[in-house]
Formats: sequence, C-alpha cells, structure tokens
Amino acid sequence: MGDSFPDIKSVVVRVITNKPVRKTPYQVKGVFMRQYPDEDIIPMLDGSYRDRYLYPRVQVKILNEQIYLIGIHEGVDSVMSLYEKLESLDFGNITFDIEDCDVETANNQFTPSDQLVHYRFITPWVALNHMTGGKYKFLTNQEKPSYLNKLLGQNIIFLANEVGISLKDDVLTKVKVSSLFPKPVDDNKWGAFMGEFKTNFILPNYIGVGNGITRGFGTVYGALNTDSIPFDKKTIKKDSIEDTEDFDDTEGVDSISASDVPKPKRKRYVKSKKQRFDSKDKQGGSKKPHRKKKKFSNKNRRKSKEHYNKPKRKTPRHGHVINEDFDIEHDGGNVRNKSSSDQIDEQRFNTEKHHKKQHKF
Repeated sequence: MGDSFPDIKSVVVRVITNKPVRKTPYQVKGVFMRQYPDEDIIPMLDGSYRDRYLYPRVQVKILNEQIYLIGIHEGVDSVMSLYEKLESLDFGNITFDIEDCDVETANNQFTPSDQLVHYRFITPWVALNHMTGGKYKFLTNQEKPSYLNKLLGQNIIFLANEVGISLKDDVLTKVKVSSLFPKPVDDNKWGAFMGEFKTNFILPNYIGVGNGITRGFGTVYGALNTDSIPFDKKTIKKDSIEDTEDFDDTEGVDSISASDVPKPKRKRYVKSKKQRFDSKDKQGGSKKPHRKKKKFSNKNRRKSKEHYNKPKRKTPRHGHVINEDFDIEHDGGNVRNKSSSDQIDEQRFNTEKHHKKQHKF
C-alpha cells in the first residue's frame, strides 16, 4: 500500500489522581465543562460540534478507575491544552487531586497496513442496534461471525471517511467474540460483545468503535504499539477471549470495499419559515400579509371533519436498509442513512441538551 495518506495525529492522556475514579465519562466531562468553560475542548465535549464531526474528536474514558483523555486529529491540541491546566477535579461530593499525567502521542494513524494488526476490545463493542440485531438473530451460528466482520469493517471505513482518508484497497477484518449471543445494553435494544479482532488498518489506542462511543463503549487496545501507555490486561472482563491460539491464522477473514459503504451525510439545519419572517421583521422587512380565515357553513364543516378523520395511508417501504452510528448495510433498492427511530435517538443522545443532562452528578 504505497499510497500517501494525510498524517492523522492522536494523543492519549492518562490522568493520575490521588484516589480511584468511580465516575462515568459524562460526569467527568461535566466537571471539565464547569471548571474550564473557556477551553477549546468544551464544544467537543458538550455536543456543540456534533453537526461538524460525526465521529467525536475528543473522547473521555474511565479505565482501571483512571481518567483517559483521547484526542484525534482536530481534537489533539485541545486535549494537550487542557491537561496542562489540570490540578484538581471537584465533583461536589468528592475532589480528586491530579498527581501526574502520562501522555502518548502518535502519528500516521487511520492508515492501511500491509499486515493484519491485532486489537482487543477492553470495553464492550456495541455492534448491534435494534435493526442490525433484528437481522443478526435470524442468522445461523456459521453466518454470524462473517456478519460481525462486515459490521466492523463498515465501522473502520466510516472512521477513515471521517478523518479524510480515501481508501482504495479493501478493509480486511476478522472478529473473535467470547460469545455469539450479544449482551443487551440499556433500553436501546443494543447488543454488545467482548473479544478481539484483526484488521489491515492502523487504529489509535483507546478510541471507540461502534455505538455508544461517548459513553465509553467499544474501546480498542492494539498489540502494535509496545511503547504505549500501560494498561492492566488483568482487568479485562472474564468473558473476553482466553484462548487465542486459533486466532493467529487468516482463515475467516472478510473483506469489504470502501465503495460499498456510503459516506454519511451531515444534517443541515434550515431555519423555519417563522424564523425567517421574524428575522426579516427585525431587519425592517415587510411582513407577509395574513389571509382572512374562510368561513365554513355547517355542511362544509361536516365534510371537512370527515376528510380529516380519514385514516392516513402508510407509505410503503421498499428494500431493507440497516444502519447504526457507523454500520451501514444495503439490502434492497432504497438507501436510507438511518431508520427514523434510530435518527431520533441519535439526535437526542448527541444534542447539547442531552449532554448537559447527563453531566449531572
């Protein structure tokens, strides 16, 4: 793979505190937002940049009861700026003194590799939503591993597209999970797996893959970087892979082409007609004249009432399209980025209002 790719940088900061941190990533982000409101990192934490970056450029993790800050591409400088100012974190009911910070930087991330690189999920990989999970449960045990391989491949291609990497070669993936039966996550009907995988793609340590990234799910740790910030592998959950001998072969590797995964479209926020007219009024523009209400006779009122009480016909659905945060699958004629319920859940989950609500202690 001799193609030249942009140099995508990443940084990992492990915050060493005087006490073990038993808080959620949202609570930690809430403290950052309250104590450092003017820092450049804040819009990357509170959901303000969701329409700009579909993949979060700054991620907060709690691993081994320690805080990890991960900055990717545009988020690197803001993470570096924040950690230099950290002295203490006040959660109201408890205060943590910052004793030290371990910093690891890396270059040339998110690029193809000539060899398969081995990674491990150190937090559950939420691969399935209620749509992908619906299809997954009807697959045979022989078909499920290949399906998970393709979902992971789509995750990786999404990441590459998000950071401006144009892939020409196929992405190869081989996933090995502790159990083919996913564990449910929250009330979202998501399904999560623990395990490991191989791919021909360089990923930064501690970034999230799949759904629920802002909550710490899907954190990966690669065996490639031996000089990386140490992670206590003994703390990996017992349901992760114990026997990895048969994982060394290349049998069961699936490939997916970048051209088969459509680039996600960012949502455009358009002002409503009311907002546009209000802005014109403020600028001294003319207001649109109101139409006089039409008077209806009793007979016309009855007809109008009958018309509106008629049940509306549902729009027929054609094809079958599956999509989650980074998993996009085509199985039919029409292509949609998300089901309506998924889109509503995702918009609500990533809004600034939702973040502020989650940041409560």
